[in-house]
Amino acid sequence: MGLNPVQNRYRYIVVFLGLACLTSVLSNYIIINFTFICMKDDPTGIVEDDNGTAYNRYDYSVKQKSYIVWAVAIGTILGTGPINYSYVRYGARWPFFVAGVISAISTLLTPYGAYLGLPYLLVLRFLQGLAYSADFAAIGIVCVRWAPLAQTGLFISILTSFSPAATVMTNAASGYLCKSDWGWQSAFYIHGIIGLLIFVAWICLYNDDPQFSKSVSAKELSTIQKNKTQAHIERDTFVPYWEICKNKIILTVWLNAFFEMTTLILLLTYSPIYFRKVLEFSVIETGMLISASAVAHMPAKLISGWLSDRQFLSERVRMWFFNTSSVGFAGFMCMTLAWIPADWKYTSFVVFSIVYTLMGTNCGGFYKCGTFASRQYAHFVLAMIQFMKCIALFVAPLTVAIFVHEESSHTQWGYVYLLNGGLMFIANILFFPMATDKPQDFTFITRKTIEEKKQIDQTKC
Repeated sequence: MGLNPVQNRYRYIVVFLGLACLTSVLSNYIIINFTFICMKDDPTGIVEDDNGTAYNRYDYSVKQKSYIVWAVAIGTILGTGPINYSYVRYGARWPFFVAGVISAISTLLTPYGAYLGLPYLLVLRFLQGLAYSADFAAIGIVCVRWAPLAQTGLFISILTSFSPAATVMTNAASGYLCKSDWGWQSAFYIHGIIGLLIFVAWICLYNDDPQFSKSVSAKELSTIQKNKTQAHIERDTFVPYWEICKNKIILTVWLNAFFEMTTLILLLTYSPIYFRKVLEFSVIETGMLISASAVAHMPAKLISGWLSDRQFLSERVRMWFFNTSSVGFAGFMCMTLAWIPADWKYTSFVVFSIVYTLMGTNCGGFYKCGTFASRQYAHFVLAMIQFMKCIALFVAPLTVAIFVHEESSHTQWGYVYLLNGGLMFIANILFFPMATDKPQDFTFITRKTIEEKKQIDQTKC
């Protein structure tokens, strides 16, 4: 009997299943960014305080909204180390499954937590942050284990598409559900149930080692492992952490990732408020326009990922090009948001869409540079990009808290866009002399080389 054609393309099932899981985890924590604008109008939330004054328990202040965002950031920061260790030791199959279940259950409980009060909601948000800390290490593991070197850009582009995918689906769905008879709570229930189903598929279909998977043909395995070293193919718990962390190229990659992600989180988190309060779109228009602004992001990612793997220019030049578009030019366009008059709301929407689309080309820039430079240790480098995102989850709300005191003020939001866009532009300039596709010296440090060095040192003594 011949092989099932799926066995010759199983890596694509893995990468798109990974995308679905990543999207679910992010969707679960960004739902509330949109439902903020309709929760405050829920009459079931109206209660009286001790003085007899009526207020809505779901109408959060700017400071309380920052706490709700920061709760995820704290969970992500505290979870990054343990999650990365569990991935190195056990692979991605079970740790990512556990994280997905935690994300789904905490999402299902969010409406009840909001009803009980802010402290309960913050605990659930913290759990969503713990689950979210699993995302980037999962990207690294899937790329290291399942991506052929010749398709690295494509795999990164697909897997990192979870941000626009989550934005498109979640904001559009939440905008509809907020105004439906089911209410804003239904957005959390539906996302939680879908998340559980997706992660059941993950545990059933994913394996960390292609060579041990019955779903992978010999031809498929050969494609996946082509031009990879034995250290790259074998799964080992050894990682030369210090050597990676002091490498100038990796540090530059992390710097670009940090500033780009801070701006991305700013747009993801506060765009519903900005569109509603500053640009004065309706609730439904806000949901649809934010989703529309993210639509081009995914094609941009996939096309740039495919192009970054084509050999029409040197690898380094391609990295320069895609990093400039995703960090440098995107930063410049972000700054222009501050200069567009508030009543030019459709112009602001177009520029917002351009910024978001340009960020979609990052897979061919700092992502690819970090992956190529670190090779078998790419899971750690990408996990640290996740840590950069943790810090960004603090910094983005912090810049808003510092500059924005009135959510409807176009001028105050302009300061936030100028700061974030300017830092992106500077980071891109620093990337030019550092970009490379060559494996760094630390990639040749393995458990075996360390043991051999110890034996040589002992012999000399």
